[in-house]
Amino acid sequence: MPELVYPPVIAAAQTMFRVLDLKITIEGAHHVPRTGGAVLASNHISYLDFIFCGLGARESKRLVRFMAKKSVFTHRISGPLMRAMRHIPVDRRAGSGSYVEAVTALRQGEVVGVFPEATISRSFTVKHLKSGATRMAREADVPVLPVAIWGTQRLWTKGRPRTLSRRHTPISILIGEPMNPAAYPDANAMNTDLAERLSALVDRTQREYPERPAGPDDSWWLPAHLGGGAPTPAEAAVLDRS
Repeated sequence: MPELVYPPVIAAAQTMFRVLDLKITIEGAHHVPRTGGAVLASNHISYLDFIFCGLGARESKRLVRFMAKKSVFTHRISGPLMRAMRHIPVDRRAGSGSYVEAVTALRQGEVVGVFPEATISRSFTVKHLKSGATRMAREADVPVLPVAIWGTQRLWTKGRPRTLSRRHTPISILIGEPMNPAAYPDANAMNTDLAERLSALVDRTQREYPERPAGPDDSWWLPAHLGGGAPTPAEAAVLDRS
């Protein structure tokens, strides 16, 4: 099936990146396979993460099919675009259908993007991971690649005003080594390792990030354990329940 919508959307996004002069750094893009199925499992700190996670696969000339909540597909503007780019809708009340669709896509050689935390992390640390990413990888017999994203929360995240016109913001994308399902006895063991790898990658991107908060009023985007003003994981959990 010809890709009539996805390439123009990518081109428009890249134009926006140039206009805003975003300082995008991508490391580990060579890990994304040029052929065959794979799962990209990314941390989740911003409403824009899918754009930048997908950008990490461009070197391998892959288009990532992201799993996203169903409401995005029913929106009058985003819906037609999401369907045309063949992303995968997730109905959290009946998730088996989206799971089957994702496994089918992986078996057909697609790269599927997943945010295994399910929701944005207000603490900017890695939350508990759902096991869907590793289960579908095992079922389709494809690798899982952990992906760490950092800096996108400064543009648009939960509980903060959008600053989409912000210029010169550094964005870090770090893609880890592929995880082969055959190396793990079960999906739970693989999921535990994924969580450890993802947390290590996120911590590295945070510590190597080229900017620091300009002052106390600007510290909200840095996690508490690094001296920032973001909620701790415990505080974030309370906010998520409210």
